Amino acid sequence: MLLIKNIKELLQIRDKNVKILSGAEMKELPSISNAYLLIEDDLIKDFGPMDRIPTVANATIIDADGKTILPTWCDSHTHLVYAGNREQEFVDRINGLSYEEIANRGGGILNSAKKLNATSEDQLYNESKIRLEEVMRLGTGAIEIKSGYGLTVEGELKMLRVIKRLSENYPVAIRATFLGAHAFPAEYKEDHKGYIDMLCNELMPKIAEEKLAQYVDVFCETGYFSVEETERIMKSGKEFGLVPKIHVNQFTIIGGIEAAVKAEALSVDHLEVLNDSDIEVLRNSKTIAVALPSCSYFISIPYTPARAIIDAGLPLAIATDYNPGTTPSGNMNFVVATSCIKMKMTPEEAINAATLNGAYAMGLENTHGSITIGKKASFIMTEKIASFYELPYSFGTNLIDQVYIDGKVVS
Repeated sequence: MLLIKNIKELLQIRDKNVKILSGAEMKELPSISNAYLLIEDDLIKDFGPMDRIPTVANATIIDADGKTILPTWCDSHTHLVYAGNREQEFVDRINGLSYEEIANRGGGILNSAKKLNATSEDQLYNESKIRLEEVMRLGTGAIEIKSGYGLTVEGELKMLRVIKRLSENYPVAIRATFLGAHAFPAEYKEDHKGYIDMLCNELMPKIAEEKLAQYVDVFCETGYFSVEETERIMKSGKEFGLVPKIHVNQFTIIGGIEAAVKAEALSVDHLEVLNDSDIEVLRNSKTIAVALPSCSYFISIPYTPARAIIDAGLPLAIATDYNPGTTPSGNMNFVVATSCIKMKMTPEEAINAATLNGAYAMGLENTHGSITIGKKASFIMTEKIASFYELPYSFGTNLIDQVYIDGKVVS
């Protein structure tokens, strides 16, 4: 048993039946001041105010000494497994090239695919585990990781096997997404059907056989995969037990949200451009919107209209989009701060979006995202702070003292 006492504020305490927060619900962040937290093995056993702290025989006792505790971040959209980097494209954008222009010159996703296919599985694993360890130290306790930089049978399977190795070797909860439909390789530029046939008829059966993924994703966007192509891939993925999680509305509105909702996608991610009809489609669904504010920050595109989404009564999650081209950072603390600063979310809304709603966006709402009896003992202990408002306010400062994942300190 582990008993933590004298917690200044214990945030995000929830009943086990609370699985997602929508609209006005996101403005509330339940907490207990001057609290304790009891951990048994890797689970939350009990919590409450200090005047009710139990006597627990043989428990290890930690004095939080006035520090704040909240659940670890749940990062529901990343591309953490990749080879090398794309720092030259960073400079190219500074010099005036757009995302589309860089892609048309052989950069972007195809650049990452070239590097990944030239990298061994062991080297890819070693590069990726460094990133995973970093985000764990920054407070991430659950994370989704996509493939999509292979764009070949061998490359995609290599990525998914690396993701599986990470999940086997680290306590952080990992969900894997098959994103073979990230871009069309050069050799399939004029043969979209041929490439999609390969994804659906050759790759998906192997992924299902080896149990390498829980989700299927598609970059549904002008110049990438059309709505019709996205629908076919989602349908095939579902036949192999893969739940859709779809990239939509990053640059243009082409009807991807409606198609994703119709296919019962768990989430629709990006949404930097959004209209009223898209919001209406989401209103009558179980599909959650996911915003990626650090992507908007890094490549200077519009931010997801979080206020419109929340004020319409919808749920919203936020995630990093950690990837080598458009968001080379997995720092969820920065995502929370940027959501407040640039998307006008309140600190309560941002923390809810980064914890409980983030867990929902990767199917982990029963085990992660809140301080709830029976959930995983994965939480952040902050430095001494005036209030949790300081987390987004002091956006450039690391205010984390310790991170616990499954009841153990991340070293």
